Amino acid sequence: MRVLGQASEDLLSRVWPDAEFEYMNYGARPPSVPWSARSLGKERITGRLGMMEWLSSFDVLWDTRSGDSFADIYGMDRHRTMSLIHEFAVEAGVWAIMAPQTIGPFTGREARFLARRNLKRSRLVFARDGASMQASARLGRPVDATVTDMVFGLRPPRETEGHDIVLNVSGLLWEPNCHVDHRVYRSAVLSIIDSLISAGRDITLLPHVLDSPAADNDVPVARALHEKYEGSLRLHIPDDLDDARAVIGSSQLLIGARMHACLNALSTGVPAVAMAYSRKFSPLLNALGWEHVVSLRDGADEIAGQVVSATSCSGLANQAQDVKHRGQDLLTAMLPLIERVAA
Repeated sequence: MRVLGQASEDLLSRVWPDAEFEYMNYGARPPSVPWSARSLGKERITGRLGMMEWLSSFDVLWDTRSGDSFADIYGMDRHRTMSLIHEFAVEAGVWAIMAPQTIGPFTGREARFLARRNLKRSRLVFARDGASMQASARLGRPVDATVTDMVFGLRPPRETEGHDIVLNVSGLLWEPNCHVDHRVYRSAVLSIIDSLISAGRDITLLPHVLDSPAADNDVPVARALHEKYEGSLRLHIPDDLDDARAVIGSSQLLIGARMHACLNALSTGVPAVAMAYSRKFSPLLNALGWEHVVSLRDGADEIAGQVVSATSCSGLANQAQDVKHRGQDLLTAMLPLIERVAA
């Protein structure tokens, strides 16, 4: 979320240098905007909290959907809530722009209806990969441009102590989840660690979703693995986005099942081996020319073997630098379209 927020502000400030930004998501929102489909609908009717007045005070809604929540794979409650925010902002007279993101999948009739309506009522729609472009077209709203992830708009990280391999273990996948068999994922991660240690590689565990009351964070599993391996692994729990990017940017390679951890690496020119749990990984990374993606749909031994093998591929560093520059160029191509809307 911090990547999306900072990169979005950096990009949009190039078009509107004097713009003021307000951030709204599950972790922070104004008191005038409730955060569930039912309460949003009630507020739209009663106006008790002043939501529509607050929304109408803005010129633009830059809708990131957290990068990959414009879908129903995370549940309809999330999809409904975010879709209604978009809908009510448009009704309040705000220009809505769908920021570069994953579009779809939408498996149900209601999910497709909400997505179609949001897309058609947006001034601009940006996809960050070819599959998302096609999904938007199937819903009747061709995208204005297919670009890439906002992370490529961030400034370079500061230099810090060097690391060999940074390993991001997903707390979401470590526990029972609706994406992959968590037992297979656990077994694959342990096998990867054992293989890399045997090969003499130095591993730094790096949570990418930081500690919070929510179950979906990476800190508990990172601490548990650090304890399990009794000092054979380093552990770095970042203080903030800049700290995380500094560690990633100083490493030789990152392995991660959080797509944004992989993107943070590639945006700094560091190779990343992605452990993909959904279809959002490959289209985006392939469009950037990055093919080192391992599916978590396979067996644990096969997953671990592919990941470890990928870490020793030749030319990784040069490939990652090419990806970084390609991503930066793709984001810059958005600016003329946004400027035309601003005019």
